[in-house]
Amino acid sequence: MTTNTPAIETTNLQKRYGNVLAVDGLDLRIERGEIFGLVGADGAGKTSTIKMLCTLSVPSAGKASVLGLDTVKQAGGIREKIGYVAERFNLYPTLTVEENLDFFARLRRIPREVSERRKKELLEFCRLTPFRTRQAGLLSGGMQKKLALAGSLIHEPDVIFLDEPTTGVDPVSRRDFWVIIAGFLSRGITVLVSTPYLDEAERFNKVAFMHKGKIIACDTPQNLKMGLGGELLEISATPVNKAVAVLRQAHFPSAPQVYGDTIHLMVDETGKNHIEVQRLLKESGIQIESIEPISPSLEDVFVTRLTGLEAQPSIPIGQNGATGLRVTSGETGETALKISDLTRKFGNFTAVDHVSFEIKHGDIFGLLGPNGSGKTTTIRMINGLLTPTSGSISVLGQDPSKDKGDLRLKMGYMSQKFSLYNELTVEENINLYAGLYGLTASQLAERKNWVLDMAGLRGKEKLKPAELSGGWKQRLALGCTIIHDPQIVFLDEPTSGVDALSRRAFWDFIQELAARGTTIFVTTHYMDEAEHCNRLGMFYEGKLIAIGSPMQLKTERVKGELLEVTTSDYAKSLELLLADSRYREVSLFGSSLHIIVENAATAASEIRKILESGNVSIENISRHPFDMEDVFISLVEEYEKRKTAIAT
Repeated sequence: MTTNTPAIETTNLQKRYGNVLAVDGLDLRIERGEIFGLVGADGAGKTSTIKMLCTLSVPSAGKASVLGLDTVKQAGGIREKIGYVAERFNLYPTLTVEENLDFFARLRRIPREVSERRKKELLEFCRLTPFRTRQAGLLSGGMQKKLALAGSLIHEPDVIFLDEPTTGVDPVSRRDFWVIIAGFLSRGITVLVSTPYLDEAERFNKVAFMHKGKIIACDTPQNLKMGLGGELLEISATPVNKAVAVLRQAHFPSAPQVYGDTIHLMVDETGKNHIEVQRLLKESGIQIESIEPISPSLEDVFVTRLTGLEAQPSIPIGQNGATGLRVTSGETGETALKISDLTRKFGNFTAVDHVSFEIKHGDIFGLLGPNGSGKTTTIRMINGLLTPTSGSISVLGQDPSKDKGDLRLKMGYMSQKFSLYNELTVEENINLYAGLYGLTASQLAERKNWVLDMAGLRGKEKLKPAELSGGWKQRLALGCTIIHDPQIVFLDEPTSGVDALSRRAFWDFIQELAARGTTIFVTTHYMDEAEHCNRLGMFYEGKLIAIGSPMQLKTERVKGELLEVTTSDYAKSLELLLADSRYREVSLFGSSLHIIVENAATAASEIRKILESGNVSIENISRHPFDMEDVFISLVEEYEKRKTAIAT
């Protein structure tokens, strides 16, 4: 085998399941020592690709090789040299952390003396040494993922495949996970990762965007963003909704996107620029606070690429009741929802712990937190589907435990699983929900037409949900949720697994609903998605650890300052800084590092000395605004310190 043999190579790789072409003519070349990312929505073909490369599935056509070995003819040789962490990883919940690693070592027939040394290294590497005697089933989601990773490394593979390893994991564990992955580079391990998180893809050496089984773009994150063209503006203007309406009518290269109290707009550098934006807003009587160019994200790139392939989803609401939907549902500023000291226990486990907050009419309120933090339990109690252990809930001035019948007609609830009946057709689902909410025949005809138009499902009325893409199912479920014109809508992780284009169209729709007076309560574990909310509550271990607007949380709740450091070797930079006790809050962001420090000016010179002494050249070191993941990590670590202090 020559030294320039790639770690992974595919030629016209295909995978067909019946009439569905899940992977369509994939050509890939992944060099040794790279972290390579497959990015795309559920159903894009990521998992099917990984399973073929791991020899768990045979290609329908084309060929693939791993470390120069053919995945079909030399599958046995490949399995000895790779590690694989599936999306639904296999751990034994009743075995301890150490016992799980012992099992994986025996499975790989590793001699006892060798496995003991590797086990000790992996426990330290994955920060699991303090939990070695704890049962796997009692670990947090983040620790379970790290244990699964350690089990896949016990035989020291040359290539490791990770299928959506951080989905639903809290940001602190997610950051730890990527510190571990970055450490693979120094060991020469090649990593292929699939993820639905576009912000996560910033961490990879190379990224391939997958859509409907095809790769639509593949390059380094930096090159992909440089190739976007145009300029991305962040606009702060009042009122936001009127500013968005004005900018939409001007037909810029992409539609304006609302992020909390700001707007993001892509403009053509050679044509309409921020001067034109300023003129349009001023002529419409809109107060401009700031217009600043910002760096585009990989989501901006992905959405731009998708827009060229698919029609932009259009989700019309209608004007002044044209669809039967109300224009206002309550006086702005009045309280739509209030919960006080809300608690829910399951046996000895407290899922929601003395939580209090309120939401005003027309607000988009987001509850942000990892899976298992208590978000769904909270939303189910508010909807009267679970009885609180203690505390009180008021929805539109009524108690959901006492006024279920009346409140049901004023509320809409879209659960994590989209609330659709898979055995019914599109039209039958719409008819069912209309009947459940007591719509008249004339209302049904009018609103059914609206749901079909909104969801883009004209001509697909006889299809069943299983035959629809994630974006179509999402919009159908939302249409069914609000077909009765509710005053307050609850959306539980509504965009999980949906492609980036559909996510953006969905949030456009949510912004328009809120502008017409509908109150929106949404849960999410996407850090970037939280920016779309007017107000935000951060949930962790059943507790509300912070609440405020995205801007308030980023400017008022985080202690210290943030430095962004770009170097010639981010893996070595990470290793050097983590070895210094002064810099514990270090996160990997693409080819850069984010470091929370007390004083940016002082820390910058100290960091420069540390890195230069390790023969790492610095390309850039500068202050950087906090993003939502930085905020969440900082608040969680502050919470953990307080909890530890109380315990001791």
